[in-house]
Amino acid sequence: MDDQHRREAALRRLKEKRDFRTHVAVYLIVNAMLVITWAISGSGYFWPIWVIVGWGVGIAINAWKVYFERPITEADIQREIDRGL
Repeated sequence: MDDQHRREAALRRLKEKRDFRTHVAVYLIVNAMLVITWAISGSGYFWPIWVIVGWGVGIAINAWKVYFERPITEADIQREIDRGL
């Protein structure tokens, strides 16, 4: 991989990490507002849990993609080609 491709890949990873941090910040702010709304409205059944858990699953999947999923390499592509289409 030449320097230009490496630079583009690094830039793409940095953008994904920045977008993930923004996603987490929005998640925390919105869910905090939902919990405050729940508390002000008299508490009772903790309905914000559905949003917290549902959106949390999306955050977890996004975190996996950004921080743990390895990029596709030329060797991966060649191996898939060799398996036959």
